[in-house]
Amino acid sequence: MDYCAHAGLTFLKDSCWTKIFREPGKSASKSLNLEALGSQTEYTRTKKDQQSLETKFQLYTDKTEEGCQILFNQLETLDKCSFNASLPLVMIVHGWSVDGILEDWIWKMAAALKSQDKQINVIIADWLTFAHQHYPIAVQNTRHIGQEIADFLEWLEESIQFSRSNVHLIGYSLGAHVSGFAGSYISGTTKIGRITGLDPAGPLFEGMSPTDRLSPDDANFVDAIHTFTKQHMGLSVGIKQPVAHFDFYPNGGTFQPGCHIMHVYNHIAQYGITGITQTVKCAHERSVHLFIDSLLHNDKQSTAYWCNDINTFDKGMCLSCRKNRCNTLGYNIREERLPKSRRLFLKTRARMPFKVYHYQFKIHFINEIQGKQIEPTFSISLTGTKEDAKNLPITLVEGINGNKTYSFLITLDTDIGELIMIKFKWEGTAVWENIWDTVQTIIPWRKGTRRPGLIVKTIRVKAGETQQKMTFCSQSIENVHLYPAQEKTFVRCEDRFRRQEK
Repeated sequence: MDYCAHAGLTFLKDSCWTKIFREPGKSASKSLNLEALGSQTEYTRTKKDQQSLETKFQLYTDKTEEGCQILFNQLETLDKCSFNASLPLVMIVHGWSVDGILEDWIWKMAAALKSQDKQINVIIADWLTFAHQHYPIAVQNTRHIGQEIADFLEWLEESIQFSRSNVHLIGYSLGAHVSGFAGSYISGTTKIGRITGLDPAGPLFEGMSPTDRLSPDDANFVDAIHTFTKQHMGLSVGIKQPVAHFDFYPNGGTFQPGCHIMHVYNHIAQYGITGITQTVKCAHERSVHLFIDSLLHNDKQSTAYWCNDINTFDKGMCLSCRKNRCNTLGYNIREERLPKSRRLFLKTRARMPFKVYHYQFKIHFINEIQGKQIEPTFSISLTGTKEDAKNLPITLVEGINGNKTYSFLITLDTDIGELIMIKFKWEGTAVWENIWDTVQTIIPWRKGTRRPGLIVKTIRVKAGETQQKMTFCSQSIENVHLYPAQEKTFVRCEDRFRRQEK
């Protein structure tokens, strides 16, 4: 199969970058940008001159997967479909389409939105005719569909006094930008209530101005979840840059557990269309399932934390909720307009429910072997009031040298309750013991003194979800030395955390 002849795979194969996205003498990221998107000014309002729209607006009911179609400018269809003007409206906007049919996740999300007695109208915006095209053409069509959604919402407002502030658009991939255009095209000064972008599409949108993509200005509140921003040939399937008031980057936004993302492009080359369903769909669509998860598991809402980058987050340095530094991922987010986009990070499991519990561990090591850097690995076991977590591996990103505090992040799949005891083990082996003995013969010390090792006096812990800070001290005050293959027990002691965070 010629990938370039098949819609959508065009932006994933090297030869297609050249053929589709790159003009002679231009880089892939700079050609076909504004040309493909079109200009915002070229879309003029046409609703007064037409009686129908290309987009199909299907009101979701529990009885059928087809939904009940509401026809633009036909008030009787609102009654026929039992649209309730006193309830909020959530509209699901799908993305670019490979096969021209509505994907299963759409119905799962619609059902989840209606679950647990949520009193809302759920409409599916079906723009398959315009989405089932070559990717650049589908990109070009996003403005037109955004205009149609804006027209539809204005019609609701004018005909039945349904306020746009009660509208929540949920757009996936290209649908995220469609939602953004709908928000920017709607007339008047009042904005749509909320837009959620689920891994907004990257190619032909990355680096564009706010008027040419989803942006915080498109609604009273905008949130986005980025799950597939791994770059290839300078572009990624999902947009990497912030596009919302709160931008969530689960697991850094590039890799999602269980998706085997490193092999994605090989899979596409080998399996063709089934390759994209096996790999790209997993990471890209994870944004959708994270959102559905937030609807289905009220007791397991995932918390994300403001941080500069994933490397800093992986050290556990960003687990603060002070001054709105954290927020809830998904439907139940705390809506707050910010002057600047805020990037939030979190870890998740590979499957639903995705929630994990984040902990920062700060351990102060003293390496008694002067001038000798060691690179041990450790494991840690936690005892909580509800459950235990055993043999969690810890690998330091740098060796232990001298007198220094190390910080790292640990995540747990289950809620262990309040932490009451820690067992910390140096995962030494026979080889380590031999090296240690050799070091001791090379570096002499006074007769009768203890052999040099690592000194670990305290372990400081911060629980992200509860914001609780704890200090643990060595159970044996006289024996604070740690050697290969040895395990030490630490118990709660005086809280020595600084009261004020930087």
